[in-house]
Amino acid sequence: MSARLHLLASLVSLLGLAGETAAAVVHYPPTASKINNFTFALHGSGSPGIYSSSTTPDNQYGEYNWCNMPHVRNREYKTPSREYTLEYVEVIQRHHKRTPYGSNTFFKEDVAWNCVGEGPLYGVRTAQGEGADVTGVQWQASTNPFNPWTTIIGPGFVGSTCQFPQITDQGLEDSITHGKDLRAVYAKRLNLDSYFNPSTSQIRVTNNQITSQVASGLVKGLFPSSSYIEVHIQSPTFDSLEPTYPCNKANQLKTAITTGSQAWNDHLSQAGDLYAKLDSISGIAPKDTSGWHTSFDHYYDNLSAKQCHQKPLPCNLNSTSSCVTQDIADTVYRIGNWEYSWQFRDAPESAQYSTLKYGAWILELKGHLQDKISGKSKMKYVHNVAHDGSISPLLGLLQIAKMVWPGMGSEVVFELYSKSNSYFIRVLWGGQPMETSTPLKRLDMVPINDFFSYIDSMVGSGSDLFAACNQ
Repeated sequence: MSARLHLLASLVSLLGLAGETAAAVVHYPPTASKINNFTFALHGSGSPGIYSSSTTPDNQYGEYNWCNMPHVRNREYKTPSREYTLEYVEVIQRHHKRTPYGSNTFFKEDVAWNCVGEGPLYGVRTAQGEGADVTGVQWQASTNPFNPWTTIIGPGFVGSTCQFPQITDQGLEDSITHGKDLRAVYAKRLNLDSYFNPSTSQIRVTNNQITSQVASGLVKGLFPSSSYIEVHIQSPTFDSLEPTYPCNKANQLKTAITTGSQAWNDHLSQAGDLYAKLDSISGIAPKDTSGWHTSFDHYYDNLSAKQCHQKPLPCNLNSTSSCVTQDIADTVYRIGNWEYSWQFRDAPESAQYSTLKYGAWILELKGHLQDKISGKSKMKYVHNVAHDGSISPLLGLLQIAKMVWPGMGSEVVFELYSKSNSYFIRVLWGGQPMETSTPLKRLDMVPINDFFSYIDSMVGSGSDLFAACNQ
């Protein structure tokens, strides 16, 4: 802990503001399924869902699609009875399809990524003067033959013209469609304009550029008359959305759940033969120090990104007969989902970990809801574009009944309703009311005070959360 944080934590304790939040957290285990059954994950067959396309047939919509998760849209949306009035909506979603991260690319592979003519937009605007109407700047990834580092084959850059990571053209189209679907459901219900009105709507992103890339497509679909908007962003030193605020206790719990856990180490050991096959193809050292063997995250990201963009599974550059098969990829996907269920729902410490990890954002959400109920806020619609590392602890905090690795575009929607001077909340996951393992059970028209009481029991106050993070 930094000296400043240590001093602040001491002051919180001396002032009597520290609570017993961590001790009050109750873990309600998830429902048993194939997802959290490691025997099936390792020895079963098939993938946990769709990994080959953003398109899910209408008769299958709602099923797990890693490439483009189900979200709120008109076809499946269930409108509550007329006695309920929709007052406020807050959405948090994971970004859409992208390239792999550079750190998740193989040393030896033969699949290239083409991003010619597309790239992230950058620039600066001012409120007045010539700076109010500046030229847009788009990044275009490039190489130069006179730079010796670009003429030597390196990880992830074999013939590629993308930044790593970067939202792809398909991911951008998914973002636009996502915005259109949300507009079709909520524009009339909330009386939203076709242009972005900052007095009634807000868009928020993280410090990772891919969330802003998604926001550019999302807003085109959600507020089609807008050509320029301001989005909210917090400092990376305390951002609650990504999240990046410091929490030593959460870090300790993550270690206890993963590499400090017998269950976690056993699953890695049992997957030894799978690792050996993957390492021989990728060129990753069996005892690497970059995290390839502390979880299946890197392999999962690499393979799923390719398949979602209809690219072939990779082969070793030095041996075209040594390739990742679909069976190998499916096993990686099953194990990856098991890992997320263990980390955020199955491990006994997972509820406390998720609460500390995402408590600041849930307190912000609670504040937004309270301000709307009290009449302090004129906001109608707030949209947060985030990451799997945002959605996962949120699902863990809410203690969803069946945990999965949140795929591309996955969303949680909080709908605030009024009825006869009382308020209720409906929480949608995949477009439908979320099933939880908590006493709240199905989050469908839950009295708002019951929802607040649950948050209080998990997080406590801001001072409680700060003290729990720094104990």
